Amino acid sequence: MKFARLGPLGSEKPVLIDGDAVFDLSSLTRDIDGDFLSSDGIARAAEARANGTLEEIADPGSLRIGAPIARPSAVVCIGMNYAAHAAESGSAPPEIPVVFLKTPNTVVGPNDHVHIPRRSEKTDWEVELGIVIGKRASYLDSPDDSVAHIAGFVVANDLSERTFQLEESGGQWSKGKIAPGFNPTGPWLVTPEDLDYQNLRLRSWVNGEPRQDSSTADQIFGVDHIVWHLSQYMTLEPGDLVLTGTPEGVALSGRFPYIRPGDVVEIEIDGLGRQRQEFSAAP
Repeated sequence: MKFARLGPLGSEKPVLIDGDAVFDLSSLTRDIDGDFLSSDGIARAAEARANGTLEEIADPGSLRIGAPIARPSAVVCIGMNYAAHAAESGSAPPEIPVVFLKTPNTVVGPNDHVHIPRRSEKTDWEVELGIVIGKRASYLDSPDDSVAHIAGFVVANDLSERTFQLEESGGQWSKGKIAPGFNPTGPWLVTPEDLDYQNLRLRSWVNGEPRQDSSTADQIFGVDHIVWHLSQYMTLEPGDLVLTGTPEGVALSGRFPYIRPGDVVEIEIDGLGRQRQEFSAAP
C-alpha cells in the first residue's frame, strides 16, 4: 500500500494511493502520523478502500506533494552504512552502527525548494532508504522482531554540509545535517509487504548527471539489524523516521563538485518514487 500527504505546506491532506487513483483519508485520520500508524491506521485504510467508503481525489497531480509522514518526534540516522561510501569518506567500514540525529524540521516534501545554508561551501546530497516506525520499539529481543515495528519505507535525501559536519563538528556530525529542509522525504510511504526492502536500487543525479547507483543489498547493517540495534539504546516511537545510510557517489568523495545555487538534485529508489530539489542561497 502507498500513502502520501498532498496539499499546501502545513495543510497537507492524508491520502491512500491505489494504482492511478488517489483517495482522501480525512474521514479516518487528521494526518499520517504516529497516532494513525499506532492505531491500526494502515489496516483501517485498507478496509475502507475495500468497502468503497473513501472519496477519490479528482486531480491529485495538481497538488503539492508533502512529506508522506507528519513531523516525526525523532529522525535517527545511520552513517557510513555502505563500505564504498565509508572508503570515499576516508574511513574503514564501521564495526557497529554509527548513529547521529537530524531535527524534525529538516523533514520537507520531496520536491520542495532547498536553501543552501549561509557560509556553506560543501552542501552534499545523499540518497537513502528511510524506515518509518509504526509500533513502539524498545529493547527488541532480535532483529527478526524489527519488521513488526515498521510501518513502511520512504525515499530520503540526507542533505549534508560537510564543513559543518566534519570541520566544525566538535566531535559529532549533526551540525552538518540539521539545516531547515535538509531532509526531503517521499513522495510515498510504502508498506513492507510491497517491497523487497533489502534489495532496492538507489540512484541520484545532479543537473541530470548520474552520481550514485547502488543497492540496499550492499548495506553493512541491514534494516532489521538497524531497528533492533537502535532499540537497545532508545525507544523508537510510531511515526519516527530512521535513515539507513547512503552509498558511494557523493561530493565528499572529491570526484564531483558540491551543490551550488541553481543546481537540481534528483534521487530515486525503486518502488519508492523519485524526488527533485532546486537549490538557492539562503536569504
